[in-house]
Amino acid sequence: MTESPISANHQIARAAGTVMFAIILGQLAGLARGILIARAFPAAQLDAFFAANRVSETLFVLIAAGALGSAFIPTFTGLLATDRRAAAWRLASALANLIVLGLSLLALLAALLAPQIVKYLLAPGLSRDPALFALTVALLRIQLASSVLFGLGGLAVGILNAHQVFLVPALAPSMYQFGMIFGVLVLAPHMGIYGLAWGVVAGAAAYLLLQIPSLLNKQAAYTATLGLGEAAVREVVRLMGPRVLGVAVVQLNFWVNTWLASQMAAGSVAGLQYGFSLMLMAQAAIAQSVAIAAMPTFSAQHALGRVDEMRASLAAALRGVLLLAIPASAGLMLLREPIVTALYQRGQFDARMTALAAWALLWFAAGLVGHSVMEVLTRAFYAQHDTSTPVVIGTAAMGLNVLFSFSFSAYFAAIGWMPHGGLALANSLATALEMTALLLMMRRRLGGLEGNQVGQAAWQAALGALAMWVIVWIWLRAPLPAWLLTLAGVTTGGGIYLLVLWGLNVPELRALLAAVRRRLLRPL
Repeated sequence: MTESPISANHQIARAAGTVMFAIILGQLAGLARGILIARAFPAAQLDAFFAANRVSETLFVLIAAGALGSAFIPTFTGLLATDRRAAAWRLASALANLIVLGLSLLALLAALLAPQIVKYLLAPGLSRDPALFALTVALLRIQLASSVLFGLGGLAVGILNAHQVFLVPALAPSMYQFGMIFGVLVLAPHMGIYGLAWGVVAGAAAYLLLQIPSLLNKQAAYTATLGLGEAAVREVVRLMGPRVLGVAVVQLNFWVNTWLASQMAAGSVAGLQYGFSLMLMAQAAIAQSVAIAAMPTFSAQHALGRVDEMRASLAAALRGVLLLAIPASAGLMLLREPIVTALYQRGQFDARMTALAAWALLWFAAGLVGHSVMEVLTRAFYAQHDTSTPVVIGTAAMGLNVLFSFSFSAYFAAIGWMPHGGLALANSLATALEMTALLLMMRRRLGGLEGNQVGQAAWQAALGALAMWVIVWIWLRAPLPAWLLTLAGVTTGGGIYLLVLWGLNVPELRALLAAVRRRLLRPL
């Protein structure tokens, strides 16, 4: 039976709403974690921790996060859609075994070479202080165990998403945040910042364990095999090759940023991390929920040859993302200082750290639209079993990103601006260029992207964001505490934006209001 584009879009919307709820919960937990960490540790120790965390995160995303998900979900979904469940579970088992083996070997190698990694590749600026250098090496080694746990957890997310199970996988990242909160509140008073590193490991374990019951409910069948002779395994490995290269290029940019920021003023690494995290919170709530929900639908539509349905679903997803990302970008840029002050400025996080984080947030927030659209677009390519096109374009964009990072940071320093802002601007500009190239490629591949409808959403969102900007800018002139400026700015700005969309008769807003009305009237 053929599924209509409208029903497919509704399915994506419902799943996206579920995922968005869980992601927002996880982001709130992450916000609480960030506040607790900011007040507990001085800037130098935060630089060491965030630099050390970069290694385990790189191992995870190379093998499991973007690479495995983009290659595994289309193949696994295709097997399920064609009633080959036994082959699907053999594929999942083989990949689980390969993840454990591969990440364990890489983690062991990174532990052995940790001093050289920190000194030459990661954070040479931190190596000038022997105590800070030793701390970074130790924190790096502790956190490496999390990469294996996260790898298996990432595979579990792919399996459950392919079964249209979204709530539990979307809740899993909040377990990671709670693990770090446990590290700050329970372990750090006795172990210092080492307790935070062990909290990372505890959070990674909780990330995996939360998903185990849901996997068992899907009659997961484990097989002790590497599956190297299986066609499906070879297909995933083939698809992963280009994606691993693409992820490696993205991670190279993060390493370059850490490498450069470690040689800037103390706290620059942490300032970049906090600015990027705040932008990422908005991106996760806006785009990840839509992209995660859309990926299985895109994959099924491609597997069944329904090009028209996929075009309609992708265009609808892009409209929704633009209507949310454009005002969020404007709001973060405008409210950056009161947001950072209200959230973090206490304890060890002083006014100087607030300035560093807010400056980074300004330039990262400028790239929120690009990051959000990219999140959905890349899923559409992966659903078509095409990991090469995003990698080729992404490699070129990230190459520009590295070039921009050196150029913009030097320029910012030359004109008297804090140079780490140039690193954030480089990321935003490169992402915008990458988004544009992928849009053009996908438009040609699908024979269009309903450009009039998508463009209409963009100008409607821009008009609403402009009205919001004017009102909030006036509001920020008031001599009020940062928390009140933030709360009132978000509330007032959001209200103005919704009023503009309502006046423009935006269909997504009408559908949302109708859904809320039905939900409220259901008990009656």
